[in-house]
Amino acid sequence: MTSAPIVLVPGFWLGAWAWDEVADALRSDGHDVTALTLPGLESADADRSRVTYENHVNAICDAVRAADSQVVLVVHSASGFSGYTASDRVPEQIAAMVYVDSAPGIGVLDAGFVGVEKPMVWEEIEAEENLDGLSDAQKKRFYERAVPEPGAIMRESAELTNEARRDIPSTLICTGFTSDQYQTYAREHPDWAFLAGIAELRNVTWIDLPTSHWPMWSKPVELARIISEVANAHPPG
Repeated sequence: MTSAPIVLVPGFWLGAWAWDEVADALRSDGHDVTALTLPGLESADADRSRVTYENHVNAICDAVRAADSQVVLVVHSASGFSGYTASDRVPEQIAAMVYVDSAPGIGVLDAGFVGVEKPMVWEEIEAEENLDGLSDAQKKRFYERAVPEPGAIMRESAELTNEARRDIPSTLICTGFTSDQYQTYAREHPDWAFLAGIAELRNVTWIDLPTSHWPMWSKPVELARIISEVANAHPPG
């Protein structure tokens, strides 16, 4: 039985390169893999002034539509917003969703953000994020290759209208926080945009993979194995 093609979407400041180890492992396991670099994340010199939230959603939808069959759509961190919106646009073309230390986001991430772009500030990363398992070399690579995020991605959103998105089989891989913490936070803070879509989902599998917020670097083999299992369990319809 053929598994669904896999589309990998990185989180803030990252391009397709962030998925290199995971993509290689998945391809070695026989999967068809596409890793995306979203608009404005091509390089530090890219023009981010006109990049919109809709541009990111459309890029994901285009990658999904380009496949020969239904896909497994994998989103990391804040791309849970644009990824969930994409699932609202093309639910019939998504066999399953995988959220990597992420969740289906609804609404605006930061309505008060006014800048053209949001640079990655390493001191904030060290103070606020889980870096467990990342080597010094991986941290250096992250710091050197990070590209500012287009500011519109922080302050824009899209209306969700297709109820079919709620029935897409969704796997939430919890790394920086546990699955219990994710579910507790979602219940106690239903207005938190990052987690707002969890309550909507009707077909959810929770998996704990304790490691950094960037498991594609700290545990790429383990992460690839989980994604592979999801793809094999949800062949294209």
